[in-house]
Amino acid sequence: MTTVEAKLEAARADLAERDGVLIAFSGGVDSSVVAALARDALGDRAVACTAKSETLPEAELEEARRVAEEIGIRHEIVSFSELESDDFVQNDEHRCYHCRTMRLGEMYEAARELGVETVCDGTNADDPGAGHRPGLRAVEELDVYSPLLAHDISKDEVREIAEYYGLSVADKPSMACLSSRIPTGLEVTEERLTRVERAERVLRQWGFEQFRVRDHDGLARIEVSPDEFEDALDPAFVEAARDELSRIGFDHVTLDLHGYRTGSVSPEGEDSEASEAGSPVERTKRETDEGRTAPAEESEADGLESPTTTD
Repeated sequence: MTTVEAKLEAARADLAERDGVLIAFSGGVDSSVVAALARDALGDRAVACTAKSETLPEAELEEARRVAEEIGIRHEIVSFSELESDDFVQNDEHRCYHCRTMRLGEMYEAARELGVETVCDGTNADDPGAGHRPGLRAVEELDVYSPLLAHDISKDEVREIAEYYGLSVADKPSMACLSSRIPTGLEVTEERLTRVERAERVLRQWGFEQFRVRDHDGLARIEVSPDEFEDALDPAFVEAARDELSRIGFDHVTLDLHGYRTGSVSPEGEDSEASEAGSPVERTKRETDEGRTAPAEESEADGLESPTTTD
């Protein structure tokens, strides 16, 4: 069996043979490890590039800047808007394909301007087997080089290599873009993206680490990890969350008692954002139609503040 150390050395040697590389860089653990490997192998001929758009939280952009500085790699930022694409805005099961195609297109444009031929990303060996992943099709079509995938480096091994390089993001949870908080079929708009980002900032300020705020057309569904439920039920947080999320535009604020789950509003795919079609209200209506409705007390039990209408 090939050791992690051997895989690391093989990936680094592979990168060292290239004239230069540009890494599609989010500041997450996968792209950070690729950036560290490339910086180690190529020095100043390695460039990290982050695409700024409405779906990238400002906090994540700042994190990308910080991690790039930590690695010591040159960091470029390009700007574009997914909202200019009707295919992306309609938010079908191929949303991540449209997004990744545009985002990587920006990477190639930046690489051309810098005279760099190779664009890399952080796809790891576990990603192709993680269900419906439309974004990977864009990676293949655009011939992006994925060193972690090429050298069979799994997610767990990525974190080991991050520890080897002393990266502060070694244990960072996976982070999907803001559009993953909007149910499939509900249009992605700047208003929805903005209120999700502001709502999640509230949870981050309260110290939550693994969470999402899903936007069900005005109903905020807060998901936190099971070990953070006690904090989410703190009366002070309940009041703060209800007041602040209402102030930024949500009609109702609920807590999902299932806890944090990747993919609870979209087809299983990019960043493991799997399918659970429709809002909590819509799911209750479907269950009623199918004769499986829970008692009213139970159907309202997932809320900090239960919906008062069924529109």
